[in-house]
Amino acid sequence: MPTKLNLASKPFSNRSLPWVVTSVIIVFSLIALVFIVRSTSRTSALAAVVQHDINTLKQQEIAARQKAQAVKNSLTSEQLQTLGAAHTLVDRKHFSWSRLFADLESALPGTVRVKRIAVRGVTTQGNATLAELELAVVAKSPTSVTDMIGQMDKEGIFHAELRTQNLQRGRGESGTEYELSVIYKPSAGAATETVASTPPSADVARGGLR
Repeated sequence: MPTKLNLASKPFSNRSLPWVVTSVIIVFSLIALVFIVRSTSRTSALAAVVQHDINTLKQQEIAARQKAQAVKNSLTSEQLQTLGAAHTLVDRKHFSWSRLFADLESALPGTVRVKRIAVRGVTTQGNATLAELELAVVAKSPTSVTDMIGQMDKEGIFHAELRTQNLQRGRGESGTEYELSVIYKPSAGAATETVASTPPSADVARGGLR
């Protein structure tokens, strides 16, 4: 006689399966937790090393500044002036008079004539050379000078500001002399030459720049 199984009164159940699934999940969770803890520990250790390097560099910077200040304090006023002059000579090695004259030639209109150029200071900012100039020009019309200043600012090589203007009263002189304060920034890639053979102040003859 065949055996009949009534599932309604005796349902089939596998009690071990939930425990197996739970155990597998717990094992994977523990493994993931271990990896997370190890990764966090390595990250924290790396951050600590980086912070230690930053602190070391800061301490070295502070020490270098203190040494530099100590050396500066030990110098006399004459030695400080000599040091400043040496820095100025180094900066001026990157200044080109021929480049300045060429840039002025292209910036000046035909109605404006350069009378005097004086270089008051030369500095370097990165790879760029900046020169502070005192420029005296002669023109018959103030409009010509105003237009020239505007054109200089537009091109970006010169930044000029009008300081004074004086009517020419000398024999054979005509027009008005305008004294400008100019910041000169040569274009990138300009040739350089040492200005030791050229004085920092030069009068431009009538046969030179117009």
